[in-house]
Amino acid sequence: MARNIRIIVVDDSAFMRRAITMMLEDEPDFDIVATASNGEDAIESILELKPDVVTLDIEMPGISGLEVLERIMSESPTPIIMISSLTTEGAKETIKALELGAVDFIPKSLSYVSLDIIKIRDSLVEKIRSIGSRKKSILKNFTLQKKSLPVLNMDSKSVGRKIRFVTIGISTGGPRTLQEVIPRLPRNFPRPVMIVQHMPPKFTKSLAERLDNMSEIRVKEAEHGEVIRPGCVYIAPGGLHMLLKKNHSNLHVVITEKPSDTPHKPSVDVMLNSVVDIYGSQTLSVIMTGMGKDGLVGSKEVHRKNGKVLAEDEDSCVVYGMPRAVVDAGIADRVIGADGIAEAIIDYVSQ
Repeated sequence: MARNIRIIVVDDSAFMRRAITMMLEDEPDFDIVATASNGEDAIESILELKPDVVTLDIEMPGISGLEVLERIMSESPTPIIMISSLTTEGAKETIKALELGAVDFIPKSLSYVSLDIIKIRDSLVEKIRSIGSRKKSILKNFTLQKKSLPVLNMDSKSVGRKIRFVTIGISTGGPRTLQEVIPRLPRNFPRPVMIVQHMPPKFTKSLAERLDNMSEIRVKEAEHGEVIRPGCVYIAPGGLHMLLKKNHSNLHVVITEKPSDTPHKPSVDVMLNSVVDIYGSQTLSVIMTGMGKDGLVGSKEVHRKNGKVLAEDEDSCVVYGMPRAVVDAGIADRVIGADGIAEAIIDYVSQ
């Protein structure tokens, strides 16, 4: 019989500590083993109790959440979910936290008791359950991800015609995993790349800026109406859909709130369907770590039109939900670890 997932909740707000505890304490397979109101107590509790998952506030007096995270990941690596504010500064700090080793984050405004409490609670519970049950593999991948992977070479003469547009769909665990993929693409990568990463507004801009600073290839948050350029990576803005539209000889980005009834905004399926409508068999769909099955419908259409579908394997995923849906549907042409995805993308583009 599997043991319960042991959790420590860290926040300087008594209300927040209680709110998060209340969301989790009724789960029969969860044990709240400690709470902490400051960085010093958090470090002591985590090092002593060695929990499976920690929820950690970024903004705390004294030792900040980032300082706690950095120390824990160097001394006793632990899956940590950050609690972050929906501000530009909060977004930048969150991306930094994910770079330092945090597994995921919760937007702070979504953590308070509200009319959406059931939806918020279910998402938090699912994240903790998925992350807690995969503690060993997540920490193993953290160790591997600390090793810098080289930029890959690509012979410009070897560019093929089979794949002319690359899409990536990704969610929980995505920001850190993308750092294993995008910075490995060379400066002369010849195809556009569209990425849907499930994140709130502000966070996607910070993610794009961080990836751009790490990469030879250009990375940016997509803007409505801009012309698609080869060798540029476009990240969908949080809270909005990103589509591809053809206007005469040019391809343009469309940023829109519609459709409004999708489970996720941005949606991988919405983005994918717009790309495959234009490129058909010349589309490459890459589905990576994340909860749920966003990207399955679009990938089925890519497969139906004889495009290519690449899925991240279970061992390297933080949450094996989105790729599993594609693999279980029997439409994945290749299933590969995160550290091999950039090379696989280049291989497809070269064919």
